Amino acid sequence: MAHAQTLRPGVRLVAHGRLYQLSAVVDLETVLVIDVEHQTRHTLRIQELERLVSTEAVPDTPDRMAPELSTITDDAWRIAQARLALIQPLLHTNQRTAAMVRHQAEQGRIHMVTVYRWLARYETTGQLSALLPAARGGGRGQSRLTPEVNALLQATIEEYYLTAQKRSVQATAAEVQRRCRHAGLPPPHLTTIRARIAQVSEKEQLRRRGQGRQARDAYAPVHGAFPNAEWPLAMVQIDHTLGDIILVDDVQRLPIGRPWITLAIDVFSRMVAGFYVSLDAPSALSAGLCLAHAILPKDTWLAKYGIETSWPVWGVMDAVHADNAKEFRGTMLQRACEQYGIDLHWRPVARPHFGGHIERLCSTLNHAIHTLPGTTFSTPQERGEYPAAQQAAMTLNEFEHWLAVRITQIYHQAPHAGIGMPPITKFEHGIFGDDHRPGRGLPPLPTDPERLRLDFMPYLERTVQPYGVKLDNILYYHDVLKPWIRASEAGKARTKRTCVIRRDPRDISTVYFYDPELHQYFAIPYRRLDAPSMSLWELRAVRRKLREEGAQAVDETALFAGYERLRAIEAQAVSATAQARRQAQRRRHHHAREPLYAGNDASPEVNPPLWDDDDEPITPFDDIQIGR
Repeated sequence: MAHAQTLRPGVRLVAHGRLYQLSAVVDLETVLVIDVEHQTRHTLRIQELERLVSTEAVPDTPDRMAPELSTITDDAWRIAQARLALIQPLLHTNQRTAAMVRHQAEQGRIHMVTVYRWLARYETTGQLSALLPAARGGGRGQSRLTPEVNALLQATIEEYYLTAQKRSVQATAAEVQRRCRHAGLPPPHLTTIRARIAQVSEKEQLRRRGQGRQARDAYAPVHGAFPNAEWPLAMVQIDHTLGDIILVDDVQRLPIGRPWITLAIDVFSRMVAGFYVSLDAPSALSAGLCLAHAILPKDTWLAKYGIETSWPVWGVMDAVHADNAKEFRGTMLQRACEQYGIDLHWRPVARPHFGGHIERLCSTLNHAIHTLPGTTFSTPQERGEYPAAQQAAMTLNEFEHWLAVRITQIYHQAPHAGIGMPPITKFEHGIFGDDHRPGRGLPPLPTDPERLRLDFMPYLERTVQPYGVKLDNILYYHDVLKPWIRASEAGKARTKRTCVIRRDPRDISTVYFYDPELHQYFAIPYRRLDAPSMSLWELRAVRRKLREEGAQAVDETALFAGYERLRAIEAQAVSATAQARRQAQRRRHHHAREPLYAGNDASPEVNPPLWDDDDEPITPFDDIQIGR
């Protein structure tokens, strides 16, 4: 995982497989660097930076990988929160003194070394889980490596595996064991070596091994402090609004209904931090995806639409301010925010002015939508006799494209009455400073985007059986599940161990299995590789249809066959009803989403068992609404 350090002159960083030293931050998108080997100067886009290289010793951190949030006990989470509260006065300051550290150590009745260790962990990862108490006596997921073996293992990966020679994991393991024998150290197990290599993202592996062009340009940021809304990303407000426009499907170009828009705004600058558009009603999923879009860099997303105007808002916000809708109050959403250092606040009841900035943004964008064909306007009186459905012309993707252009090229660039300047100018002043006050500086360098998206997605718990895992009577399998087949809880031989599975309800053809020993996710596909992709709401529609037809037992064969029958019916009716067109368009939009990467390929089939009913609700994101 990349270090969550702030970009500042003097730090060393890696880009395109080369080591540089940062000379200066040029603007919101560019830095000036010096090639350490050749001492030549270059300019790089911030999005090209792979990671920062720590120049300080970071004690007790090499094997503290971020755990799956749902597996953390409430007691352990409270301990981590208490530790963060203790070190909070020492964070985000360049004037930390030994006396300050000693004072906080005395407050917590702990040694100063412990305070320094907690600071190093938190400032390295930017995640609350770095402050979790370690399990006693080793056990699954706990490193037993000595510091010497750990250092040798890491050096071998850097010097032997991450090179243009593209040596295999097996060869790297043999090299680690050889070096350990020569040094008189006990070699680590092959599983441990594989787990450590698995920590290196595919993007970094490709670039370090001479395949930079194939690496993914995706990043995710980390956190700051919360002083109200005095700086960029100090406070972000989020809310949903129903777009005042009727969209059409992209096949028949016929009306399918109005879209829901989830928006996030940076209160300091009034910049739009992120958004999410869907034909589905507001849910915890739309809230989570909007926050992920706000946090992640948007270069790749903008390139999808051919938009060259920059959208330089990225980084974990200090606080999120939402209303009291249940999609913002889920336990898991709260924990995901806490994991990334985000304070989640809810609007006080009966005090609507607390959400004024986001509500004005929703109103501003809807007012702009009123110029589009197919607008419903704000009220029936305003619409009058305008035939909105007959005039509808934009598809969901076209509307999303229009919204992105409207935000980046018009809203961000035009003077804002509330701040007296364009939002982009205000944002730049907040980052770099102006004649009246210094700037906050760029957010910390982004870290793992795939993990961040997963942390904001729904999860389930399942046991692993010889056929794999089963969700809603659909089977999923991959070889990475083998070590967990019929596993029992530690010390409880009769209690089956459940594992965490996350899935994107928009496409359930792949789920993401969290390996509690390797502390990472793996993509697990359908067991039946020829089965069609579908969304969760489509699956539920098929189940309802099959039950209406009198089916007593619904296995995956019946589900997939029922899905294909519904699609055939939909194809015949697509030109007849808006509801069928809306379902078809929703499916196409879901299947076109940005895929998650979890580092593994599809797997061979295994024979499934007979059907049994494990139709369990998704928790804690059980408030996902399907359809309208």
